[in-house]
Amino acid sequence: MAHLFVSDLHLDAAAPEAIAQFEAFLAHQARGAESLYILGDLFEAWVGDDDAEPARDRVCRALRAATDAGLVAFVLHGNRDFLYGAGFTARTGVRVLPDPVLAELDDTPVLLSHGDLFCTDDHAYQELRTVVRDPSFQRRFLALPLAARSLLAAEARAGSRAHTARVVPQIMDVNEQAVQSAFQVSGARWLIHGHTHRPATHEYLLEGEPARRIVLGAWYETGSYLVWSRGEHRQVSLGPVSLGPGRPGQLGRD
Repeated sequence: MAHLFVSDLHLDAAAPEAIAQFEAFLAHQARGAESLYILGDLFEAWVGDDDAEPARDRVCRALRAATDAGLVAFVLHGNRDFLYGAGFTARTGVRVLPDPVLAELDDTPVLLSHGDLFCTDDHAYQELRTVVRDPSFQRRFLALPLAARSLLAAEARAGSRAHTARVVPQIMDVNEQAVQSAFQVSGARWLIHGHTHRPATHEYLLEGEPARRIVLGAWYETGSYLVWSRGEHRQVSLGPVSLGPGRPGQLGRD
């Protein structure tokens, strides 16, 4: 059986077609897979496990149906949905993993990450990431009323769009030294991540050994997933996604 990977779906009510495509993916392509890994930014925003907004609840119910049917599923925090807790797992049956995490896929160690921690050239973003990932910050944020959290999340998304528009695109990509350090520290020779919305396979030679970094695509324009089976891998397109109003198919982390 194969392991499947998706990232950067950014699902929300503004793009119901993308939600429908993800539901179909869970019911068909993911059915019978050995595991599914969601490498961050499943949602455009996640403001707490108590959020029952209809579009996000629809996704949670689809995940619960898939895991109840036997799918083993994992999720990593993204830069848009870093507030998953035990309540998310209870709603969906999806286990939350740390980022990065070293997984064993068919006896091969593979480093998995959302990918934003490798974008070290974007200093302003890394400072913000440090703040919002701090447990004390998250406790204070989650103590706010749901409506206040939703408003703050919307303001943060607007700020992210403004930052993305004025920053040189290369700064928002991964830093190659950070990637090579991750290979060396983990001992893995495979790295799979998302975040940058630049799907590709990058080849390295580290201490005489080949290594590969696989970047997953976003679902802004075309739904896609990665199939991994016994060291062989391929990226599969699910076809175009209707973006909905206000959902530009741009590169970067927005």
